[in-house]
Amino acid sequence: MPVAPAAAQGRAKGFIEAAPVVRGEGGIVARKRGLITIANRLPVRQVGKGRAARWQPSEGGLVTALTPIVRESRGAWVGWTGVPGRAPRAFEHDDIRMRPVALTSDEVDGFYHEFSNRTLWPLYHDAIRTPEFNHQAWAPFVSANMKFAKAAASVASKGDLVWVHDYHMHLVPAMLRAMRPDLRIGFFLHIPFPPEELFAWLPWRKALLEGLLGADVVGFQTGAGARNFSRVVREFTEAQGTDTHLRYQGRDIQVNAFPISIDADWFETTSLSESTITRASEIRERVGAGRRILLAVDRLDYTKGIDHRLRAFELLLKRGDASVDDCVLIQVAAPSRERVAEYATMRTRIEQLVGRINGTYSEPGRVAVHYFRRGLSREEVVAFYRAADVMIVTPLRDGMNLVAKEYPASRKNAGGVLILSEFAGAAAELRRAILVNPRDLEGMADAMRDALRMPDDEARHRMGILRVQVKRHDVYDWARSFMEALKG
Repeated sequence: MPVAPAAAQGRAKGFIEAAPVVRGEGGIVARKRGLITIANRLPVRQVGKGRAARWQPSEGGLVTALTPIVRESRGAWVGWTGVPGRAPRAFEHDDIRMRPVALTSDEVDGFYHEFSNRTLWPLYHDAIRTPEFNHQAWAPFVSANMKFAKAAASVASKGDLVWVHDYHMHLVPAMLRAMRPDLRIGFFLHIPFPPEELFAWLPWRKALLEGLLGADVVGFQTGAGARNFSRVVREFTEAQGTDTHLRYQGRDIQVNAFPISIDADWFETTSLSESTITRASEIRERVGAGRRILLAVDRLDYTKGIDHRLRAFELLLKRGDASVDDCVLIQVAAPSRERVAEYATMRTRIEQLVGRINGTYSEPGRVAVHYFRRGLSREEVVAFYRAADVMIVTPLRDGMNLVAKEYPASRKNAGGVLILSEFAGAAAELRRAILVNPRDLEGMADAMRDALRMPDDEARHRMGILRVQVKRHDVYDWARSFMEALKG
């Protein structure tokens, strides 16, 4: 694992309280509660083959936030390696016990590709794409969830805390509670939770809800998600209570919003490094001196609204509110789920749209849209953040969207304007962004025009407020607030 900054290491201290005393061979000893994290993937990935194979830490805010806590508690991480077939034996990496889960090819297809990503993912994102209801995918979804639950039960000590993550693990809390009622179990959903009229579409709605009701704490990105869950539960199960406290099978369950965030200090420090400053200057020089940079960074996913954003930029140029001499749009789109035909079709549509805009509006030495269909390292992304004058984050629906928080964190002593979708969870916190409806192309074009013309003092004032919010409520604050609720 990468070594977390000293401040981050310190913030991990105290997240796990001392558990009730237990007896050992040497008499009564106190033991801290361990934290067992359950996620679809392990926080490490294997690189190389044979004797040269080694485990390398994965990147991402969740890994950054939780590894210091799991390490400090002498806990464990349960997850899939990402490769079907036999899983390696449990191992330790950087003082964290790793418990790999083995999934067959059929389970990967049914559990991950079909049920998780073709049923739950589109439905939970407001059914932007019509979800599929493949009954043959339900059995592998159940069997895979059982494997994760059994793996956690095998590594947890009495009284440990268990934190289950995301929509892939809907059934794990109840399965684990049936095996280990001594554990405190929390569940956090990283994507939106839909309203009743959409959730009701699911043929397995009661089973999925009862799975989550196995937790002691159920957390969501926004208050709206928490309220949707509580209302759906009261409608389709025997649970009773309020939007924040439920009673089910003699147990109390807390339901609340815990907005996830980023390691703001890392982004700020990285943005101020000499290498980042140099790279940002190179980016600005290559797109053309004096041109304003509008930047968008997304996964190539239909929820991100990339095509809507491109058409709004095209409208901006068509109306004459900006020209290729004034500005350039840089769109980074990391490939995602390329084996799915619908994603391939979407990619083709976006690339054709980029070609149309460039063919119509580009001039010699002045390309209208720079399109990158590849992932960038976190360090490279920060250089783009530092170079950009306007950040455009306009998903059609998103649980949070951390890019909206990474950009302000990377803008110390600088201005810059954030254009943010009303339908991203981050909009509830980042009120000084320019908020837009991503389906309103005229409104988005207006927002781009206003952002490009915003006076520097106003841009700096807005960005300063956004930075305070992001730094005050960083990823460690998120983890702390959830852990405090879970400890009860």
